[in-house]
Amino acid sequence: MSGRIESRLLERLDRARARGLWRRPRILDGPQTPEQIVDGRPVLAFCSNDYLGLAADPRVAAAAREGLERYGVGAGAAHLVNGHSRAHAELEEALAAFTGRPRALLFSTGYMANLGVLQTLMSRHDTVFEDRLNHASLIDAARLAGCRTRRYRHADAADLTRRLREPGAETGRLVVTDGVFSMDGDLAPLAELASAARRYNAWLMVDDAHGLGVLGRDGGGSCACFGLGMDDVPVLMGTLGKAFGTAGAFVAGSDTLIEALIQFARSYVYTTAMPPALASATLAAVRIAARETWRREHLAALIARLGAGLEHIGLPRPSSMSPIQPVVLGDTGRASAAAAGLLEHGLLVPAIRPPTVPEATARLRITLSARHTEAQVDRLVETLDRVLARESPGATGLESAR
Repeated sequence: MSGRIESRLLERLDRARARGLWRRPRILDGPQTPEQIVDGRPVLAFCSNDYLGLAADPRVAAAAREGLERYGVGAGAAHLVNGHSRAHAELEEALAAFTGRPRALLFSTGYMANLGVLQTLMSRHDTVFEDRLNHASLIDAARLAGCRTRRYRHADAADLTRRLREPGAETGRLVVTDGVFSMDGDLAPLAELASAARRYNAWLMVDDAHGLGVLGRDGGGSCACFGLGMDDVPVLMGTLGKAFGTAGAFVAGSDTLIEALIQFARSYVYTTAMPPALASATLAAVRIAARETWRREHLAALIARLGAGLEHIGLPRPSSMSPIQPVVLGDTGRASAAAAGLLEHGLLVPAIRPPTVPEATARLRITLSARHTEAQVDRLVETLDRVLARESPGATGLESAR
């Protein structure tokens, strides 16, 4: 590495440290459950995307073991060479059925799925219209696809409509949005976005990483919440590492869409298929998610309990109906201090700071799982009240209310 490049990197690292934005991976010993051993100490974690509690489900693990015995570990090749096993084919069929679409196609990650879609559908003459708070994978996918981009105000269908009317936006048009936004947990106004897209001859793509499996009685996700089908949302992307508890991603849609992705999506064509055993495990998880509606019911009850508890200690109830429940504290230092205080009491809740979220919106990002208990949620609220009261003596909350 040249001295100039290394010097630039060191300067960037120093700036990150100075601004309190330093990140590091934690080491988890054991399965992904609420009660964990992290960095050698026991914690109660409220930071996992394992929304339905399937990551450590013994039935999912058993399916993975059976897949290992049948297929071995690695796929050994790309899907289009000889890496596409029966396990992959069965999972794609199950995902198509789960989402109510003719076909689904597996990708190794959500990043690769989003890139594959935009690179296939868009050319440099086309335009992507995307929400300003879209996930980084969608923003990067539009940049790497080389198309033109227009970003509309967050969850603002009127602003999208105005941009669709702008001169120069008459070529191929794709509206792209998260279904559930990852930092605030709010839903996109999909019915209004779908209406605007239809009116101006655009397709709508929804990245429902945080909605599928979680929202709706049957887990149909954000599209199901609004009663939208494939005619409204031609392109649906979902991930497998959240509600389904494994890893990978997929795109679901029409025969034409899926065939086009198979032929032209570089992030599908030129990468090794996911391990077949992982596909076997995910198939078991999808079936459990579809069948065991109590998981979503329990999760909804925990979300309501947390919101009521936060109100009781003088904090705003998050507007999110998803398992993502942000407590916005504003100042980066305050959010970091609150996360550190919670960790002192054995609770792991991450502080999310700029640039991941806009300036002055640093927050604690609480995520709930169907494996959490009511008592664990109560413990979180009570401990948060103590931590914030310690930072701001005289603040009202549980302690002063007693």
